[in-house]
Amino acid sequence: MLIIGCILAISVGVTLGMIGSGGTILTVPILVYIMGVDPVLATTYSLFAIGITSFIGGTRGIIKKEADIKKVFSFGLPSLIVVFLTRSFILPLVPEVIHIGPYAIQQNVALMIVFSFVMLASSISMIRTAQKGIETPKVAHVVPLEIIILQGAFVGLITGLVGAGGGFLIIPALVNFYFLPMRKAVATSLIIITINSFFGVLGDIEKFAEFDWKLLGFYTAGTVLGIFIGFAFADKVSNKSLKISFGYMILLIGAYILVRETLLA
Repeated sequence: MLIIGCILAISVGVTLGMIGSGGTILTVPILVYIMGVDPVLATTYSLFAIGITSFIGGTRGIIKKEADIKKVFSFGLPSLIVVFLTRSFILPLVPEVIHIGPYAIQQNVALMIVFSFVMLASSISMIRTAQKGIETPKVAHVVPLEIIILQGAFVGLITGLVGAGGGFLIIPALVNFYFLPMRKAVATSLIIITINSFFGVLGDIEKFAEFDWKLLGFYTAGTVLGIFIGFAFADKVSNKSLKISFGYMILLIGAYILVRETLLA
């Protein structure tokens, strides 16, 4: 299963390199269902692997002068703070067994159910934005600071809870709020994902003793290889078609996880 997981990791990296988002949402399901990692630990593994992969992509964006560093700070600061707080203080408060009326739900099951809803929302967002296209607004407008902070914090909360990079939320925000061209938005998003992932892992530093470094190392190597493949094909494949196809795949996987974990609960 390690080999299958690593092959799938390459596809995650390819998607990240081609569209700057989407691929990371598959990491936790791959780690849990294919590679047998505990769901809570899988979110930390995801932050680690995607953080390193996004760092490589973000560094490439800086070298090519495609990343907007100012936007990284203004949008990313609230996000990284919430990621750290979520991993350090909120997740540890979640009990091993969650009681809702007469029902008792295991923490791992609850996490995967939440993750399935994030996948469903992500897929719908990806499909809709791909169908209508995301373009830089022609008329600039001033976005209230509190809206920017709230959106950055929301991205941080999602990243902290489920270990997904949040690119499917970051890129539309950078385009619609900051009027960045898509190429700049992707490069900037990768840097924000890197920072969020770093602080997310930092909040889980006590789990390092539990890490299966061989498994994590092979998975991370796969995503890194994939992102370079994605960069190579980024201008050769229809971005719209890729996003729509990938969106429907995430939709199906999210629905499968929801049904599977609900039946288990």
